[in-house]
Parts: sequence; C-alpha cells; structure tokens
Amino acid sequence: MLTESKKQFIEFMLSADVLRFGSFVTKSGRTTPYFVNTGNYRTGEQIAKLGGFYASLVQETLGDGFDAMFGPAYKGIPLVTSTAAALYTNYGINKPYFFNRKEEKDHGEGGSLVGYRPMDGDRIVIIEDVITAGTAVRETMPILAACGDIRVNDMFISVDRCEVGKTPGKTAITEVREEFGLRVHPIVDVRDIHDYLAGSGEYGHILPAMEEYMAKYCVL
Repeated sequence: MLTESKKQFIEFMLSADVLRFGSFVTKSGRTTPYFVNTGNYRTGEQIAKLGGFYASLVQETLGDGFDAMFGPAYKGIPLVTSTAAALYTNYGINKPYFFNRKEEKDHGEGGSLVGYRPMDGDRIVIIEDVITAGTAVRETMPILAACGDIRVNDMFISVDRCEVGKTPGKTAITEVREEFGLRVHPIVDVRDIHDYLAGSGEYGHILPAMEEYMAKYCVL
C-alpha cells in the first residue's frame, strides 16, 4: 500500500536523482529501465534525511532489540552511519555500527572491519541500499559469519525490486530468507514506485518499459 511516508521517500529519491530512468545494467546483469543509485546522495541534508527514513523503519520494526548495525562497503557505509546517527537523534537509541573494507588493511590495527567489533551472541542488523538478485547479500553474509557466533536476522534496504532470484518463482528476498534466515525490510518496493508514477501524471512515458520489465523479472 502506497502510504504518505512511502510517497515522501519516493519523492525524496527522485529529487536527489537517486531513482533514475533510462537504460541501466544491474549487478545481476539485467538491463533495467529504472535504477536506484544511492551513490548520488551527496549533501548533508540528503544524508540526514536518508538516515531518518531508515531509522524510522528500524525503530518501527525492531525498536532497540538489536546490538549493532553493519553497512557493507561501499554504499552501505554512509547508510549505516546516517542510520545510527538518526536512531540516536530521533529516538534515543544508541547503537554501535561497523563496516568492512574491500581490501584488508595490512598495517596499523589491520583487519577488514572498521568500527564496532562484534561479540559472540550479538544480534546484527544489515543496512543496505537495494536487493535485485541477492548477489550482494551472498557476498556480505560470509563476512559477518567470520565475525564469530553472531545472529543476523534483519536487513533494511531502500528499495525491494521484487525480482526473481536464482529460483524461478521466488524473489531474491524469499531466497535469502530461506538460505540465511534473513528478514528483509524495504522502505518501499517496486509496486509502490509504480503506483506513485502511475498516479502522478508525469511519468506516463516510463510506465510501459517499467511494466514490461516487471512482468519479465518481478514476482508480485
């Protein structure tokens, strides 16, 4: 259902040129007419607002029932940082966060993780941008598994593209839930975006390509 808060988030992505239309290739190799590039957030105002959207969903879903947040490099780094700040500022929830380096550091303190050091028994939340085919999740989970005896049950993302994963008829989100026990919570999904565009009267030229792509790759 397209709520007011979802409308606000879609308009926020559009205003920041994060939700884009054209011809793009996703990490899974699919050519898509719509794309979410969180790398286009570039101002203090934008990142503060973005963290607020994530923090609202985290607080609504889990409250303070987790121990730390992880942001996969690279786009997850500003996402997890801004979410941690907004959770504290807006809700008084003070939780540590950490992220990984793409290349392990061989000097100083060394290692591939920066920030909080997970401990056995920790409940870790992942903060990411988008799930398409689940490729990034499968890269992230081994990094967290190497941290010790921790639990990773929840992941928060900007957009669920609702796309099929490796198994016909199953979305990537369904697959990662079955494979890793990971619940994925999107701020919006592709149906919300479609409904917003259809109702705005300004994006009629986008809808046919979007609907064709959704019919081919989405499980709705």
